[in-house]
Amino acid sequence: MAGEKYPDDSVQSWTGGWWVRDEKRIPVRGRLVRTFVPYPEQKPHRLIPESRGSDPTDHKRAIVRIEPFRMGYPAAGGGLPVPALPLYPGESYFIQRGKIRPALILSDTGTEVPKALRPSGDAAHQTAPTLLMAPYYGADKDGTRAGWNPTLVDRIQHAEYPQYVWDRLPLAGAKESILRLDHIFPVSTDPACYELTDYRLSEEAASLMDEWLHWRITGRFPDKSILADIRTALLS
Repeated sequence: MAGEKYPDDSVQSWTGGWWVRDEKRIPVRGRLVRTFVPYPEQKPHRLIPESRGSDPTDHKRAIVRIEPFRMGYPAAGGGLPVPALPLYPGESYFIQRGKIRPALILSDTGTEVPKALRPSGDAAHQTAPTLLMAPYYGADKDGTRAGWNPTLVDRIQHAEYPQYVWDRLPLAGAKESILRLDHIFPVSTDPACYELTDYRLSEEAASLMDEWLHWRITGRFPDKSILADIRTALLS
């Protein structure tokens, strides 16, 4: 088993173990990773290539313009060719703030598409596999980190909200963290896009996380939900 002892008034304390060490280094459901997480609440900006710069033969540099993104603006693609930043009709580059954070793999890549059915070239993205992840945010309750309201963190710890999962990660950093199930995003399977840790959820924890995700997506618990019973006990 891995990680700290959990307080009695948490979902994790009702299990035989939440995090387990796993050195197989495989990106599977329940694996704890680190990856770049954009801030979804931040308004994105568009990066628009304008020219090749002072040296047209330099394919690694370009002059660009940055402007706020708004729905209804025409896409930037299909205009002046800039080899350093190629754009096709209907495409745009977007800039978003973010940082490297811990994240949980919620789903692996699914059923592989047979090679004979995969498109090639510019259409390869149509069948490129991805991993679904949800990010963790530091949430220490002493009021010195991350701006979380300590009372809210207490209520999250008691499983009051479907979009939040309180936890103590077996990693250096924040003592307490919040998993955001309303911030799920796809990540490429390219190893350059994420870093595996030595930890994954136990089978019991992964099963509870499946129930939690069902609750978040549908607004109700699955039949005979263990998570629902734990939550009732914690809230009472």
